[in-house]
Amino acid sequence: VQLQAFGGGLVQPGGSLKLSCTAPGTSLDRYAIAWFRQAPGKEREGVSYISRNGDNTYYADSVKGRFTISRDNAKNTVYLQMNSLKPEDTGVYYCAAGFGANGGTWYRERYYKYWGQGTEVTVSS
Repeated sequence: VQLQAFGGGLVQPGGSLKLSCTAPGTSLDRYAIAWFRQAPGKEREGVSYISRNGDNTYYADSVKGRFTISRDNAKNTVYLQMNSLKPEDTGVYYCAAGFGANGGTWYRERYYKYWGQGTEVTVSS
């Protein structure tokens, strides 16, 4: 499974970006999907999660109310809509596919077997 994350870029504080995650040749609806990010000099952290059918979504406290995760299984794509971006949202964003996580464990990397290459988000004026 080769995940592809794209949609990053440079945006001013308060702006928006929409990231996408696809997997050509693989049906993403078999997997729960999470977005992680790694800021410069920091460890990678979980940002958001969506279950296989989209019924369950979870967010890191730092992005609640600003980010929205969604999926369109017909388009084989998972999205992360990021609004009201802050400089501290800067980092490389990765999508990951896996099984077995729940509301208390979704942010743990061990539940994700497949990872995309990352897309860079820079929030700066």
